[in-house]
Amino acid sequence: MASVVHTDELDPILGRKVLVDGAVSYHDITEAVAAPIEAPNSRWWIAFLLSLSMLGVLGVAVGYLLWTGIGIWGLNNPVAWGWAIVNFVFWVGIGHAGTLISAVLFLFRQKWRTSINRASEAMTIFAVICALLFPTVHAGRPWVLYWSLPIPNQMDMWPNFRSPLLWDVFAVSTYFTVSLLFWYVGLIPDLATMRDRAKTPARRFAYGLFALGWRGSTRHWVNYEKAYMILAGLATPLVLSVHTIVSFDFAVSQLPGWHTTIFPPYFVAGAIFSGFAMVLTLLVPLRAWFKLEHLITIKHLENMAKIILLTGTMVGYAYAMEFFIAWYSGNPYESYAFANRAFGDYWWAYWIMVSCNVITPQFIWFKAIRRSPVALFILSIFVNIGMWFERFVITVTSLHHDFLPSSWDYYSPTVWDMATLVGSFGLFFTLFCIFLRYLPTIAIAEVKSVLPQADPHYHAGPNDHADNNHGAHSKGNH
Repeated sequence: MASVVHTDELDPILGRKVLVDGAVSYHDITEAVAAPIEAPNSRWWIAFLLSLSMLGVLGVAVGYLLWTGIGIWGLNNPVAWGWAIVNFVFWVGIGHAGTLISAVLFLFRQKWRTSINRASEAMTIFAVICALLFPTVHAGRPWVLYWSLPIPNQMDMWPNFRSPLLWDVFAVSTYFTVSLLFWYVGLIPDLATMRDRAKTPARRFAYGLFALGWRGSTRHWVNYEKAYMILAGLATPLVLSVHTIVSFDFAVSQLPGWHTTIFPPYFVAGAIFSGFAMVLTLLVPLRAWFKLEHLITIKHLENMAKIILLTGTMVGYAYAMEFFIAWYSGNPYESYAFANRAFGDYWWAYWIMVSCNVITPQFIWFKAIRRSPVALFILSIFVNIGMWFERFVITVTSLHHDFLPSSWDYYSPTVWDMATLVGSFGLFFTLFCIFLRYLPTIAIAEVKSVLPQADPHYHAGPNDHADNNHGAHSKGNH
């Protein structure tokens, strides 16, 4: 591996900071990304076993839920939506950053996405899987979930297509399908690389099967880039539409605190905010554990931090506007709902939300903070906590004090609510660990395309000739 150079080195062609640190060749990139797959280290095993133990908690919690019923949760008469819906909205939001990095930044030709898009796309898919778990078990009898589908039946039951809950089904399932296809298409060249490096017949067969006969020919690249562009175009509107429709679960109701037109953009900004925070939570330790600091550089972390600062500011503006509109509307029910949020029974949850989502991101203004991996990791944890509390505040504070004071009640989660939340993180991290073990974490072919020597105007020095010739061969065939 070539020695790492100063992080402020400029690209000799574009005159911008390089996206890969060090004088690395194409071959060096392949070796760095393939290493965790071909020789997993002890840290991976520790992370995997911890995640698996948390997944076991989910198995126990869901098993007991199916055996006993949703009465084991802390739901009561006014608060019929508890942690299950909070967790659903939280996980759908986490999945937004992957599509934004993959599709939107691709269409805007932001080359810095290349080192982080693969892991972000995987995060999206796993987060949506976690999200879909909650409406399924919240139904109480998931074995008859097909009753909610538009299937002709003798009971004359038919879904209400005017309900946003049904819109959710179509929006989230479409989002999952397009994200999965987008992720898989991007993987094809790298799967061929792993096929050609495989040491065992089983691995060679598995990678070869999913590589679809990729040989790196010009025709393959042309078809690949067309398919990638089409899927990016399909995925881009989904970044906006999915969380907009999730926000309609609340916004189309008549409940004070929910019935507001600010919810769609507010939810989308919050989803991107939390999604980028989770990307940082995953990539900061990952780049250190797998020695990928030269591929996932400080520049990548700094750019993500800036997006967190932007979306965090938008979320803070939305918080302020909610209070302003509640006052400006002159509606006493609306005014009470927001005063109750800040100073009522759940004041502690509201101020945790504000502290984590509005105050914490402001530290990113300081260059030393946004260029420090440790500081960004800690900050991302706070943002994730704050965004979970945002969904909790929206859901519970409006429900526990509704229009009828005689039905007001205080919602408290049970140990089974907590076990299901912890277990969902176990499912997410277990899937992510399996991804790290068997698939390239970084898009090898895409990162090679942003190296200076990939530019047609690049002229190699006399000492680089052999290395770059080898790299060009590696890029074309692997």
